[in-house]
Amino acid sequence: MIKIALGCDHAGYDYKEVIKKNLIKKGYEVIDHGTHSTDSVDYPDFVHPVCKDVSRNKVQHGILICGSGNGVSMAANKHKKIRAALCWNSTIAKLARQHNDANIVSIPARFISKRMASLIITTFLGTPFEGGRHQRRVDKISNC
Repeated sequence: MIKIALGCDHAGYDYKEVIKKNLIKKGYEVIDHGTHSTDSVDYPDFVHPVCKDVSRNKVQHGILICGSGNGVSMAANKHKKIRAALCWNSTIAKLARQHNDANIVSIPARFISKRMASLIITTFLGTPFEGGRHQRRVDKISNC
């Protein structure tokens, strides 16, 4: 069974709940790191557990959600072995997987619909990394 870790702040809570329900329906095992309400919180507190799960191979992918998607992406990309991609449509999600081997998708809840978020996630999870010439480039990301 494929495992997915979820994390969000208050702006992403409603989206996370819809996404979680859809993933479970599709047969994914979901680890929900919160938040668990719309009360104001600090997004890094929910990003770090998702990144730890992904980097330690406890899950195959992570999904992070905040208002713009930027904060969760920035926090996630501070972790070794994490390649978080901010995606606002399915084409970006497909390319993030095919060319960048992204292992976390970041969703901007205040700028896309829940339907688009679901489409992005379906595309992200269903798209394999192409490898080849892209592997060389991905390998250079962690040289910082």
